[in-house]
Amino acid sequence: MGEKKRKNESEAKHYFMFERKNYKFMLIGIAFIALGFILMSGGGSDDPNVFNPEIYNWRRIRLAPALILIGFGIEVYAILLNPHKDKE
Repeated sequence: MGEKKRKNESEAKHYFMFERKNYKFMLIGIAFIALGFILMSGGGSDDPNVFNPEIYNWRRIRLAPALILIGFGIEVYAILLNPHKDKE
């Protein structure tokens, strides 16, 4: 009985949960998220007694969070993408 079980386990196909297309979209999403965080950084002041209005510019308030949200959207799409849809 143990031999049959081992034989079936060795014959079982091993496959990845995601395909190459999913991983491409995941990497694109990670790139968008990283770019958003990079654009959001900076804008501080070296002297804590001096206010730097550069922290409230358009890039940090609008562009960077939008890129991060787009990146998360791409990640969700990459997870839900069915690469076998064409084959069925």
